[in-house]
Amino acid sequence: MENYKAYLFDMDGTLVNSEPLKGKALELACLDYGVIVDFNIYKNVMGESWQVVTEHFFKEANISPDLIEFNAYFRSHYELLLRENLELNPNALNYINHIKSTGKQCAVVSSAASWMVEQILSQLGLKNAFDVVITKEDVIKHKPNPEAYQLAIKNLDILASDALVFEDSTAGILAGMSSGCDVVAVKHTFNQKNDLSLSKQAISDFGEMLV
Repeated sequence: MENYKAYLFDMDGTLVNSEPLKGKALELACLDYGVIVDFNIYKNVMGESWQVVTEHFFKEANISPDLIEFNAYFRSHYELLLRENLELNPNALNYINHIKSTGKQCAVVSSAASWMVEQILSQLGLKNAFDVVITKEDVIKHKPNPEAYQLAIKNLDILASDALVFEDSTAGILAGMSSGCDVVAVKHTFNQKNDLSLSKQAISDFGEMLV
């Protein structure tokens, strides 16, 4: 798969191990309201909008918190979990370095809030690795809508057929495909309930792309 001009990466779960950490932060935020929930319920809504995710946890916890307050609790827990546990997925850095060494472009296309993307890229020393970074605040419609990928393609000044997308959720795969890109799915323990079958290929390790 060396015939592409640009490589577009979803962030959470695709590049880094942040999905379980996000689930754990949601669990801890619910605990701030005195309710115990299992962070594994996040697997049922991983890849969905933040509204869907939080409503899923609120229903499970039987709480109706102020969303601004809940988000503040979540952010406090998530930032700490990222600082203590964040890791790149296997061979992701090697693959990014390989792409850059061949003169190709790279982008992050995430539905996460900009503060999450900023912390993760800064913490891993990857701020200069990507030519374009798209976050939740850059678009109106979120995955599975293709707007985020369409914007990245426009900013990279390429055709959709010249881009390869990496995603780990059904919504992300549909967004990449709807934008006209080929999509590779990234498998991990937290996205087993997502349908990855529409992707061009499914990998568990970016080293598989270097063979």
